[in-house]
Amino acid sequence: MNVNEAVDRLKEKGYKTTGKRKDILEYFEEANGYRTAKDLIQHMESNYEGISFDTVYRNLHLYDEIGILEATELNGEKQFRLNCTDHHHHHFICNDCGKTKEIEVCPMDEIENTLTNYAIEGHKFEIYGLCPMCQSR
Repeated sequence: MNVNEAVDRLKEKGYKTTGKRKDILEYFEEANGYRTAKDLIQHMESNYEGISFDTVYRNLHLYDEIGILEATELNGEKQFRLNCTDHHHHHFICNDCGKTKEIEVCPMDEIENTLTNYAIEGHKFEIYGLCPMCQSR
């Protein structure tokens, strides 16, 4: 998802696109991986002195709820990235820097064969470790 698609989704769901909301989206578009609310607040403070945690958390929750951001738990903290909408895939997530790499293989292809009498409503598959750059540090 890119900023324009995210803005369109906000409008479709009846939400306004404020300068802060657009800046949050631009931050995640440039982030290339999962980022914490604290990372976002530090970024936003340069343009919005005294921005509140409530404002940031409220927008992160909204974006997650309407499918603009996806969330994961990394190192005991909830982290966010722009939702991938172009095709179905999963991620390797670096435990150190939060960068992601797409994984094209989906284990659900095999799992669905063993759960023939079950109604699967969704799934999430993530692999955690260290990316090559973090390994070399």
